[in-house]
Amino acid sequence: MGEFTGKVALVTGASRGLGEGVARALAAGGAAVMLLARDGSAAARAAGEIAAAGGQAAAEACDVSDYAAVERVVAATRARFGGLDILVNNAGVIEPIAEIATSDPAAWARNIQVNLIGAYNVVRAVLPGMIAGGGGSIVDVSSGAAYRPLEGWSAYCSGKAGLAMLTRAIALETAGRGIRVFGFSPGTIDTEMQGTIRASGMNVISQIPRAELSPVAHAVRGMAYLCTPAADDLHGTDVSMRDEAFRRRIGLG
Repeated sequence: MGEFTGKVALVTGASRGLGEGVARALAAGGAAVMLLARDGSAAARAAGEIAAAGGQAAAEACDVSDYAAVERVVAATRARFGGLDILVNNAGVIEPIAEIATSDPAAWARNIQVNLIGAYNVVRAVLPGMIAGGGGSIVDVSSGAAYRPLEGWSAYCSGKAGLAMLTRAIALETAGRGIRVFGFSPGTIDTEMQGTIRASGMNVISQIPRAELSPVAHAVRGMAYLCTPAADDLHGTDVSMRDEAFRRRIGLG
């Protein structure tokens, strides 16, 4: 019996990188997992591999900026697996990487639609059912960029700052109703997004050599930990993988 046996999880942005990694970890711990991503074929591949290894998983193609589509996926998740106990709000984009004066307004708005409005959409769709069922866990993937402006990242920083406030608002409004919510800053990890950042050559993050990036597995361990009762005292906070005390708690110190 794994620590997530009997739980149902929905992971957004689950076709690759951190989202795929945490979906695999939750499934390995016994959860039934719905992998959601715009790239439905990649999410389906990962779900198929989880199922082939003995886990429970399914996948749906979905753009989180479309609330009606998100509602359909949440309903499909509940119908297939019988509930929904864990949400990992991981879907996100870094583009446009550009100075404000030369940025594309449509691309800038699209970033906010995914990183902030998309996260809200998924929370809005799952929260009533979680409350009615007695509770649930929500992990919103944040970033140090929520608190520090970086050249070329005005959209990303603004979206993640908004997400940090959304996390706090969820904690405030659901107090006493069984909802555990966390922000989670994974740090600079070796994902495809970091490749895009390096290619841009803009700001100090793009100058970090790939060899110095943290492995995805470390951040996955942190996210999975937040989905367990051991993290109850961190409810309502933004947890960072740069926090040495937290790293020790998850066995990385």
